[in-house]
Amino acid sequence: MTRKIALALVTLAAFALPAAAQTLAALSPAHPKLKPEAVVTGDVVRVGDLVANAGIIADVPIFRAPDLGATGTVSAEAVAEAVRQHALVGLDTAGLSEVTVTRASRAIPAEDIEQRIARAIAAQFALGEAKDIALNFDNELRTVHVEAGARGEPRVVRLSYDARSGQFSALIQLPAGATARALRLTGRAMVTTPVAVLTNPIERGAVIKDSDITMERRPRAEVGRDAVTDRAQAVGLAARNALDAGRPLHTSQLMRPETIQRGEQVTLIYEVPGIVLTVRGKAAEGGAEGDMISVLNEQSKRTVQGVIVGPGRVLIDSRGPRIAANLPPSEPAAESKH
Repeated sequence: MTRKIALALVTLAAFALPAAAQTLAALSPAHPKLKPEAVVTGDVVRVGDLVANAGIIADVPIFRAPDLGATGTVSAEAVAEAVRQHALVGLDTAGLSEVTVTRASRAIPAEDIEQRIARAIAAQFALGEAKDIALNFDNELRTVHVEAGARGEPRVVRLSYDARSGQFSALIQLPAGATARALRLTGRAMVTTPVAVLTNPIERGAVIKDSDITMERRPRAEVGRDAVTDRAQAVGLAARNALDAGRPLHTSQLMRPETIQRGEQVTLIYEVPGIVLTVRGKAAEGGAEGDMISVLNEQSKRTVQGVIVGPGRVLIDSRGPRIAANLPPSEPAAESKH
């Protein structure tokens, strides 16, 4: 009987010991362990940001945080030394050599700030639409970071603009978190307009294709009043003279495609009521249908004026020299009555 009781006690102890160990483990504090990375929202890094199970010193600040939106690193050795000063020893670094620390922020894109300044300048100084305002900043405008909890949108609270030079100065009130921030920006604002720019050189008389043109925004004051502002104004027309690539295109540089080229053999047509005479000639200049050009009458060797009425056909002004009078003597001259 005694032996059975002893065996039962031994068996009970065998089951009780693991349970007791688990209870003690649960009651004992967890070992502090280094974190591989941390995200902080304030301007200081606290022990608890870098160390798991930091206990009562978790809220103690030990490092300065990176700038808003920036990421930095701190060595495991530096963390261990910092927490040791606050009586935390035996830090488990988990094999890490450093910890990555990021300061949380709300990013405001540079494009957002630029658009707000353009809208303010366009509205306050009656410069048209904001999309036509191009801004060049004295210093590169980059994404601005504010506190993660900041509410509201950037506001232009002060603005100056010189229409003659285009210089502007703007004070931007940034969304506020714990502290308010303002951003001062300066630069030059230009009113622009879309213009057609040639992508490659064009020879005189060559017909302009859609692929020859790209649309770019250029300062309105520099492009002139007759600048081509729609590619449809240029496509299908010909260059009046040789044109260089990269320059704004103007309507005065364009013409209808030449129907007759200079030096081309043409048919001269002379019409009066009831009579139509034709003679061979040579174009002294090129032109498009409807243009008045000079043509050499190859029989009389005289130059006359005529209107291009089709490919290779020029209608002679009835008020000019009569072709009929220049026919060879063997042919009867046609009389015209005026």
